[in-house]
Amino acid sequence: MRRVPASSLSLSLNLSQREMAANAVTFGLGGFAIKNSATSSSKSRPFALPTSVPLSCTLVASAGIGANPEHRRLQPTHMAKVAKGSSGLVGDDEGVANELVYGTEYGRVDQIKACLYQALDGLNRGIFGVPSAKKSEIEGLVRQLESQNPTPNPTANLGKVGGCWKLVYSTITILGSKRTKLGLRDFINLGDFLQNIFVAQGKAVNVIKFNARGLNMLNGQLTIEASFRVASESRVDITYDKSTITPDQLMNVFRQNYDLLLGIFNPEGWLEITYVDDTMRIGRDDKGNVFILERSKEET
Repeated sequence: MRRVPASSLSLSLNLSQREMAANAVTFGLGGFAIKNSATSSSKSRPFALPTSVPLSCTLVASAGIGANPEHRRLQPTHMAKVAKGSSGLVGDDEGVANELVYGTEYGRVDQIKACLYQALDGLNRGIFGVPSAKKSEIEGLVRQLESQNPTPNPTANLGKVGGCWKLVYSTITILGSKRTKLGLRDFINLGDFLQNIFVAQGKAVNVIKFNARGLNMLNGQLTIEASFRVASESRVDITYDKSTITPDQLMNVFRQNYDLLLGIFNPEGWLEITYVDDTMRIGRDDKGNVFILERSKEET
């Protein structure tokens, strides 16, 4: 048997170690350090990226998908130190990149938001249905934002919740015969969905805007007024007060199916505020719906 020189064996091992390190970093640039091994059973850990490296929206979204509770919680911080001069990272001749820091986030909030808005593009707030794969992608991004909620006790900080908001996505849908009965296929277009929250009065006013093409582009709106009270550190109970449709011509269009319309948009029940910052709010209600709203300067 031919004897392999010790120096050659050492070189082979060093190359193998370098290749493994390079693979780990290459797969980690999407936001997650993933072992390049079909037999590895260890879990991926979040990778703290430099600000100059954009996150892949595909990988960011996939991190939050599924029912695994780990996707909803902040992960503990780990520090993996590699011996100086032997990390195998490109440009690490002087040991500059000797430390890989696995942070407490799946990705920066602004990057997740950018991916979320990209996923929502062209969906018309989801009101007429969303493909299941796209819905899962959005759910994954929502869960990541929820895991990084900067306001964990929103009902104790209602100043952040108050004001005007515009709906950008909801899992409430109007499909099939409901859409036909309400004339939302050809006759009537949906405009903005706005919500104005008056904290001092414990009131919320939802406005759904419409325009009817068959009535010389008649513009109108459904206004739903509700009261809310704090039920927990993140939940409010909502009670329906009253609703109106203006002008009267639009009310005449919806009169026959008014109960159907109100049943879709009636907010009564409870709402869990799962994320809120200065520009975005996310909530989940007792019917299993998800709502994503952005801060608006428009008045209702």
